[in-house]
Amino acid sequence: MTMNFRALAGAASLIALLAGGANAACMIEGAGSVRILSNDFDALRIVNDTAAECASDAVKVTANASAEHKNIQGPALSANPSEYTVAVVANNSIVPLLSGDLIRPLDDLVAKYGASLSPNQLIKIDGKVMAIAFMGNGQHLFYRKDILEKAGVAVPKTYEEVLAAAEAIKAAGLMDHPLAASDKPGWDLAAEFVNMYLGTGAEFFAAGSADLAIDNDQGRAVLANMRALTGYMNPDYLTYDANELNKLWDAGSIAMMTQWGSLAGAAIGPDANPEVAANTEFAAAPTLAGGTVPTAALWWDGFTIAKNISDEDAAASFQAMVHAISPDMMKANADKATWLIAGFEPGKAASGVIANASGGARAYPMQPYMGLLHTALSAELADFIAGKEEADQALADVKAAYDAAAKEGGFLK
Repeated sequence: MTMNFRALAGAASLIALLAGGANAACMIEGAGSVRILSNDFDALRIVNDTAAECASDAVKVTANASAEHKNIQGPALSANPSEYTVAVVANNSIVPLLSGDLIRPLDDLVAKYGASLSPNQLIKIDGKVMAIAFMGNGQHLFYRKDILEKAGVAVPKTYEEVLAAAEAIKAAGLMDHPLAASDKPGWDLAAEFVNMYLGTGAEFFAAGSADLAIDNDQGRAVLANMRALTGYMNPDYLTYDANELNKLWDAGSIAMMTQWGSLAGAAIGPDANPEVAANTEFAAAPTLAGGTVPTAALWWDGFTIAKNISDEDAAASFQAMVHAISPDMMKANADKATWLIAGFEPGKAASGVIANASGGARAYPMQPYMGLLHTALSAELADFIAGKEEADQALADVKAAYDAAAKEGGFLK
């Protein structure tokens, strides 16, 4: 399986998109049912709402924005007909849909209805367009410039500097718990490990195989860093996912956090705490343990069209989604995301993701067994981050859980 990731190959590809004109009001050719499944955050809700503009007497449009979308999509698209006609995916969540043969090639639909799309938006698998990317994303550093200035520290570029800055802030009596991260056991906690491990430059698997390779100095350095950061976090850190982090940020409770770029706009937008928003700045994710690239995965978000639906519903769904990611939508919501849409000019809210890409951040791994590792990390790092076990045991537990799943999946003997 070969994949085209030009949409997130680097900073230039994030911003150097072909200029294009705005789409007119949604006019779908034909009839059909459009049923969208997506993750649940501001930028995707905007896309879903824009797709709903295509509803008419001949076209019905519904959307389910759910944080559980990754668990829903497989069973929902396996039904015949599929429960949803559109699955909004990212680097990792498209893999099981591809493996299960649950989404259709889009080349014919692109040729007929995709004139407004840029080549950088076409995600190709084995030469076929299987997804349309419309947004770049990644976790990066949010920081309070006023708090750092009062503590007399520069913007951290490494995690070692993050810890030193946190100590300085605490010592100055500015905040008792200046740091936060998405350490809630589950997908978020696993992503923290994956992000940091990517920054070390090490590989997750032995070359050319599904053999796990994180039981090494880099894996231990990541776990040591994760444990050290918790020393400057609120004692409730195990309850914080990405959405909770933004609430803490808006309340003025923390000075630094690693957070999704897709939530940057909300942190500085008109509905944010004015004092906090005025002092919120963004930077690349810190480096770690002598690494030279940001500790963050580069992501794209895009849409796919289900295989087990009628051609009529597929055509209507594709047209509705092209309208949903039109230049008009982007221009009206330019600060909501790092859009991979013609004419996008990145502003402050996109600066952290751009900084990650400029710094050479690596894409989230796309091996078909990476999801099994992410699941193992989700379950087996909980005791470690809670302080109930040490790094060697955590790594052993992850390997045991991963090996069992990889054997069951046929990736290991």
